Amino acid sequence: MMTVKNTEVLYQNYKEVAPLGIIAMRGTEELASKINSYLIRWADRNGMPYDDFMIEATCPRFASGDAKGLIKSTVRGKDLFILIDVGNYSCTYKYFDKENYMSPDDHYADLKRIIQAASGKPHRINVIMPLLYGGRQHRRSYRESLDCAFMLQELRDMGVSNVITVDAHDPRVCNAVPLMGFDNVIPSYQVLKAMFKAFPDLIIDKEHFMVVSPDEGALNRNMFYASVMGVDMGMFYKRRDYSVIVNGRNPIVAHEYLGSSVKGKTVFVADDIISSGESMLDIARELKKREAKRFFAYATYAIFTNGLESFDKAYEEGLLDGVFGTNLTYRSPELLKRPWFKEVDVSKYIAYFIASINHDTSISNVIDPHAKIDALLQEHRGM
Repeated sequence: MMTVKNTEVLYQNYKEVAPLGIIAMRGTEELASKINSYLIRWADRNGMPYDDFMIEATCPRFASGDAKGLIKSTVRGKDLFILIDVGNYSCTYKYFDKENYMSPDDHYADLKRIIQAASGKPHRINVIMPLLYGGRQHRRSYRESLDCAFMLQELRDMGVSNVITVDAHDPRVCNAVPLMGFDNVIPSYQVLKAMFKAFPDLIIDKEHFMVVSPDEGALNRNMFYASVMGVDMGMFYKRRDYSVIVNGRNPIVAHEYLGSSVKGKTVFVADDIISSGESMLDIARELKKREAKRFFAYATYAIFTNGLESFDKAYEEGLLDGVFGTNLTYRSPELLKRPWFKEVDVSKYIAYFIASINHDTSISNVIDPHAKIDALLQEHRGM
């Protein structure tokens, strides 16, 4: 959370790298509007009144499907931040008089068009891509493409100075561009704040609360939550059938649990993405078999590719008590109406990040939220 004191230090002690400009790619308008309102408020509070930081841009398409990038006002000399959601499947365009839904490939192609339209005129180009394009294909284990690594190299070659992402599936992909700015931020404070607000009765101690990692890949993020809350942690590992490939991956045979007893405890599980949600529901069932009292799941990107019905049923059966997800990617209107879904607003966090980069100051306090989480826990515990 950005306080008045923080903004005063930022705006009075540090100069802007260049005048700030924000372009919202298609599908990010809601998030960009919130970010813009925070930045305007902070600038105005510190004697730097701005009417708007938004720069209108569009990618119109011909009936044949060809497209072009168009920026409708000057970007010359701007510290330009381009916000993109490659996972927004609600965006459509006409293709041979048929409605076509935009894929991550379409969104990424439009991003490159807008960078081209800028024609090298901005002082600096920064791309905010919370859901990293190709991020789930982060390593090569056979004859496979490495889309995410190649995307980062392509953006670097197009003149992008910084890429900001949130909770990358594997942040080691930054090794593809060691000389370009790459920041992977985790909104852990915002998650805990949303959870304590939605469920103020939660008791956070070793006797009542526990963190469980859904697999070995999510160990670090769950270890962080367990450490800052001072509770125990367990983990599942996925036993797979490596003789079969289904939908491009080896199917999970079973989830095996390692750790202390969850009996009578509230369990919190954090992951970067809920795709179909099958793994998360399997974990909920396993924990309930072990007599866990309550189950909360969090995913930075809760996309539910197989629909919401299985989670509706799990909620009705008492398998889960709440699912948290951020507003960094598209959430369907149906999801937002579900009683079990709780949204984590990350717009203020992203706005603080933009302000810090634009003023060329340290982002250590943004990345490391220990002090804020400690204060939040003390407030929740009534200390």
